[in-house]
Amino acid sequence: MDFDFEILIRFLLAILWGGLVGAEREYRGKAAGFRTTILISFGSCFFTLMSSVIGGTGNPDRIAANIVTGIGFLGAGVIFRGENRVNGITTAASIWAVAAVGMGIGGGYYFAAGCASVLILFVLAVLSFFERQIDSFNQSRTFLAKGNLAADIQYNCEQMIKANKLRAKLLKRIRESDQVIITWQIQGHSKNLEAFVDQAMKAEFIERIEC
Repeated sequence: MDFDFEILIRFLLAILWGGLVGAEREYRGKAAGFRTTILISFGSCFFTLMSSVIGGTGNPDRIAANIVTGIGFLGAGVIFRGENRVNGITTAASIWAVAAVGMGIGGGYYFAAGCASVLILFVLAVLSFFERQIDSFNQSRTFLAKGNLAADIQYNCEQMIKANKLRAKLLKRIRESDQVIITWQIQGHSKNLEAFVDQAMKAEFIERIEC
């Protein structure tokens, strides 16, 4: 097979496998979507090819060895902290894995790279269902309640928390004149959390709720 045609095949495969993973990320509205993931796969493939050419037989990993380090900075850019959790870690891991696929294609390991891409898609598309099921058994939320000091809001809220079989950790208590604002970190099954929130929304002794 002609060498130039071989390079073209590697580039196209890098675009194909990177695009499949990117399409899944784009469908879910993630930060690193279709075009980004293609460019990561293609760039890793090209860097690996150039590494073998520039480094020669004596040092073929001259450039490729730095791909892992460089892709780490790119992955860090999609991680951000929300109100209750850190988001973007799965997308960052996807970037890291797709870069490995691109390196595999650049090195000529087509079958291994193809299998890796299929497994990445399996983890992202199929295992997310099981992740949601596991997460539903032990969710965590920050719950803030404001009410009149005389209503003993802390005791009443904690009784509701126990009645719904939830665990709670007191985070903060603030008093403003005759008003008190209390914040808890509550954990438990998603159904119990929803039942507790519905009950708290209807409680007359609570004047303001954030959860």
